[in-house]
Amino acid sequence: MLSLKKRGPNLMAVPQEARFNTFLEKNIIIPAGSRCCPRHLCTEGFTKEANEDITSVYTVSDFNRSGLLELIDTIREHALKNKNARIDFDKSSSLNDTDFRNLTGLTITDFEDLCSHIPNSAIRDTRVRSMRTCIGIFLTKLRSGMSNKILATLFNISKDSIRKAISSARDAVKQHFTPKYLGFDHVSRESVIQNHTRPLAQTLFGDITNTTAILVIDGTYIYIQKSGQFKFQRSTYSMHKFRNLIKPMMFVTTTGYIVSVIGPYLCNSKNNDAKILNSIFKNNLEKIKEWFDTNDVVVVDRGFRDSIDLLEEFGIQTKMPSFLKRNEKQLSVEDGNTTRLVTKVRWVVESVNGRIKQWRLLDKVLPNSLIPYAGEYTRFVSAICNKYRPPLNAGNETDDLLLGAKMLHMSK
Repeated sequence: MLSLKKRGPNLMAVPQEARFNTFLEKNIIIPAGSRCCPRHLCTEGFTKEANEDITSVYTVSDFNRSGLLELIDTIREHALKNKNARIDFDKSSSLNDTDFRNLTGLTITDFEDLCSHIPNSAIRDTRVRSMRTCIGIFLTKLRSGMSNKILATLFNISKDSIRKAISSARDAVKQHFTPKYLGFDHVSRESVIQNHTRPLAQTLFGDITNTTAILVIDGTYIYIQKSGQFKFQRSTYSMHKFRNLIKPMMFVTTTGYIVSVIGPYLCNSKNNDAKILNSIFKNNLEKIKEWFDTNDVVVVDRGFRDSIDLLEEFGIQTKMPSFLKRNEKQLSVEDGNTTRLVTKVRWVVESVNGRIKQWRLLDKVLPNSLIPYAGEYTRFVSAICNKYRPPLNAGNETDDLLLGAKMLHMSK
């Protein structure tokens, strides 16, 4: 029964919600029809002061049939509500578009399209997680960089189920989604020229027939934990960044479309950008030599200077910023203008790297346990950017042609 101090003169019936909350919090049953002072009540039930003063007067309470059924039904509704109190990717209505983008980096429409690429047989449904839930957990892991322990609390399932969901989703997207939107096999050279080349780049480095494929190449960093294995730790330590890291090699068009991501590679003084690119061409990874044609152009930074001779052997032109000559303190006018032409096109690969790092797992220090999957994560995020993100800068044909002609004229 209910006992409250400082009763007022005008009493009112205690609402059903207040009676039920008191039963949950204090194991005290307030029978229907009980009355109390209005100033002890608020929209959520009893006020904080009144809740502290509630005590049990009797050890026995009388219940009629309707009161007992009401209490049982309320308990059932509360239990069912708490049972389903977790993020549910199976019901699009449970999350709005903003929530989807915050959690996964995709809108509801994009998430539905991504799930349509994964056949039901690729991820087996279980009692606690479906195929859509596995994909949602995997995307949330990539987007937020949270640990499996925090994800288990967030999704209200066990840590082991989180681990299995991520593993299943990673294998499924690697097989059914990523190859469709990433890799030299997924897009032809002609498609890159027609659909993914900015007119400004063709004006500066191409020809009047628009038959030159232009790619921007650069590596991006993924920082990793310091390994307990000395040999691996030494192989991944960068004297440039003074940190342990690995490096995927990015092949990007001048509009920001990612043609391929190869690697990641160990990053140390003996394995620089030029040696990585030379290894890719010598081993003909993803049949890259067959993809390029004579007089195609690659735009690189100064770190690829040792790759120029090899690329020229395959008939590929290299555009790279100029070097300072001996005893010079600044570039000459001609070299400075040439460097500006390269910079006007090469910036896009840096923006692509920044876009990928919006998935925070790739921006933070990657745990050692996830290093074997770093390449898969980077390629999957790159495929998402290709499919669901607009070009960084497609350019305007008329404006780009005028700007390119002006830059070429002034550079000479």
